Amino acid sequence: MHVAHLSLADFRSYARVEVPLDPGVTAFVGPNGQGKTNLVEAIGYVATLGSHRVATDAPLIRLGAERAVVRTGIVRDGRTTLVELEINPGRANRARINRSDNVRPRDVLGLLRTVLFAPEDLALVKGDPGERRRFLDELLTARAPRLAGVRQDYERVLKQRNALLKTAAAARRSGGGKGADLSTLEVWDGHLARAGAELTAFRIQLVAALQPLVAQAYEQLAPGGGETVLEYRSSFEGTLPTSREEAEQQLLAALQEARQQEVARGLTLVGPHRDELGLKLGPLPAKGYASHGESWSYALALRLASYELLKGDGGEPVLILDDVFAELDARRRDRLAELVAGAEQVLVTAAVPEDVPKALSGARFAVADGAVTRLDS
Repeated sequence: MHVAHLSLADFRSYARVEVPLDPGVTAFVGPNGQGKTNLVEAIGYVATLGSHRVATDAPLIRLGAERAVVRTGIVRDGRTTLVELEINPGRANRARINRSDNVRPRDVLGLLRTVLFAPEDLALVKGDPGERRRFLDELLTARAPRLAGVRQDYERVLKQRNALLKTAAAARRSGGGKGADLSTLEVWDGHLARAGAELTAFRIQLVAALQPLVAQAYEQLAPGGGETVLEYRSSFEGTLPTSREEAEQQLLAALQEARQQEVARGLTLVGPHRDELGLKLGPLPAKGYASHGESWSYALALRLASYELLKGDGGEPVLILDDVFAELDARRRDRLAELVAGAEQVLVTAAVPEDVPKALSGARFAVADGAVTRLDS
C-alpha cells in the first residue's frame, strides 16, 4: 500500500498544492513553520479522520477559507482508489470514493492505513491515560473500521448518561427533598454496557497481540534495556473479562455498584472511557520512572509494534515519521531508520537534510514559502 498522489485545497497553510509520490522513502525538508507537517497530517487524516496535532477540524482550514479538501490516490494490490474528503467545520464533512458521492466519511476508514511517529508520541508514555486509550482505539479502528461505529455509539450513550446524572446531581444539590427522575438510567446502563463491553473486549485482545511485538521492538531499539510489559487496567475492580458477554456483565454490575457515587458527582465513573493501558519497564511503571531516552524507545516500540500488527493483517501501512529524528540521539535515530527503511512507503519530515538518516535514501522535496518542490527530478 502506498499513496501515489496528494492534493490539498485550503488545508492548513496551502491554498493549493499537488504532490506526486512514489513507493519507498520520501523526505520533505525545510525550515520549521513552512508546512512540512501539514502534508503528512493530511495523509494521516485520510487514514484516521482525525489529526495527530489538534482535536477538532477547525484549525485544519486555511485562514479565510470556509472548507478544506484533501484528495489522495491510494494504491493497493496494483489498484488505485481515489479518496476525497471535504472538511467543513461546524457542519457535516463529506466524502467521495472513486468519484462516488454515495458514501459517508466513515466509509473511508480502512482504505488507507498509516502508522505515524511524531514528537507528540512521548505522551504515550509520559502523558495522561487518555493518550494511551486513544492509541489503542485508533489502532483498533485501523484493523477493524467498523469499530469506529462502536466508539461513536459508546461516546453518544456516555454523553446522554452523563447529562442525566448531571441533572440528578443538580437536583440533589438544590435541595427540596426531591431528586431528578432516574427511571431511564437503567436503560442507559444497558446501552453503555453493550457498547462498552465490545470496545473493552477488543482492547484487551489488542493489548495481548501487541505485548510480544512491543517487547521485540524495544529490544531492537535498546538492546538489553529491560523488559516491557503492557497491562490493560479496568476502571473497576475484578479480573479482566475473557469475552464480550463477560465484559458486559461486569460493566453492568460495576455501574450498579457505582450508582450512588455517580449520582452524587453527576458523572459516569466506570467504563472504557476511564480504563488505562499500563506500561511497565522491568518491575516499575514507565511513567515517572523511565528516563527520557527509555521513554522515547518505549514510544517508538509502540509504533513499531503497531506497524508489524497491521502488516500482519495484510496491507502494509504507510509509515510517517514527522520530525521525529531531531528528537532522538544518534543511536536511536540510526536504529529506527534501519528498522523502517524496508517499508513499502516511508514519509519523513525534517528541518535540515542532516536530520534524515542515510539509511532512508530516496526522493527529496523542499518545502518553503508555500511551495513543495522535488529536488531529484
